[in-house]
Amino acid sequence: MAQDAGSSIPESGNSPEDDAVASPASEEMTMREQVLDIIESILADSDARSEGVRNNLRALLEARPDNPERVLLEHLLETRKTPGSPVKVPVQREAASLHLESSDIARTVSVPVSHEVRESIQSILADKLLLTAFQPVHALPGGEVVGVEALTRFVGEDGAGADVWFNEAAAAGLGTELEIAALHCALTAAHDVPERMSVALNLTPATSSDPRVRNLLAAAALAPDRIIVELTGSLDAVGGQTGNDGLGPLRALGLRVAISASGAALVSMERIEQLRPDIIKLDRHLIEGIESNEGQKTRAKAIVELAREIGADIIAEGIETAAELDEVTALQVTAAQGYLLGRPSVHPLDWSTWSIRAQTEAQPAG
Repeated sequence: MAQDAGSSIPESGNSPEDDAVASPASEEMTMREQVLDIIESILADSDARSEGVRNNLRALLEARPDNPERVLLEHLLETRKTPGSPVKVPVQREAASLHLESSDIARTVSVPVSHEVRESIQSILADKLLLTAFQPVHALPGGEVVGVEALTRFVGEDGAGADVWFNEAAAAGLGTELEIAALHCALTAAHDVPERMSVALNLTPATSSDPRVRNLLAAAALAPDRIIVELTGSLDAVGGQTGNDGLGPLRALGLRVAISASGAALVSMERIEQLRPDIIKLDRHLIEGIESNEGQKTRAKAIVELAREIGADIIAEGIETAAELDEVTALQVTAAQGYLLGRPSVHPLDWSTWSIRAQTEAQPAG
């Protein structure tokens, strides 16, 4: 899937989310506006019990007026350390597992807070703050926005891509913990996605089988038929479709499963038939320059034909040129996403605008 990794706020792609590319200045401004909105909402709270916390935030803001991202990060870290600080909307409480808690507004989430996990993840991720951006998915050939894909961003100062943080967390044995934190963040942010749109969530196969994932998805405010679990990375270890193993628990919820059939984690046609996903994705590795590459065209046609045979939809991602869009449209691909069609955004107003704009453009003139 298409990514943008800005100098201070990179977002995730396929490790579980990679393929990072440069973010435009407008994307960075959108993120800053989002952070300022968060700070404003905290300061607007009138609860007398949290007056001291708000005063501390004001002091941080006065000390770093040009760096609200750092101010918000320091505020959230300090709030978690302060005994008796009010914590809103607890999400998951179970013994010997990751405890997720919301911070001051719905679309932020703190990285794992159980004691052992916190110490380890802080040393790897330096207390990153997660936010969710959504990228629109357009139906073809009409162009209406039918869904979004959730992409994780980290508020930080080092400029490392999100794939770096996911990979380092995985190497430290904390990959699942970070994925679950990102999943919780995405599900919370998805409350503001227009109701008619589906929401795709990236998970590695190992994390998708974790019982906590099923609990989060089962408790989500989204209707099951709006949820798409997109499996990233190697699919060799993905189990069966029923029972308590493999995809069984997710299938039982009534949600949809998507896989990528091209790119670094190449999936064989036989494996696709075994998994029988609801959606097959053609990623940027296959889409880039497809209009002039006969080998890519041949493989894409074969995947589209297989999708028809098993009743799966096809989504082309990473569309960046009109020629690429024309080619996948000619292949009768179901839907498409990419920078040509819409960049990821963290702002709910953008998510609604995609829907309104698509409906307006679809209306006949006169």
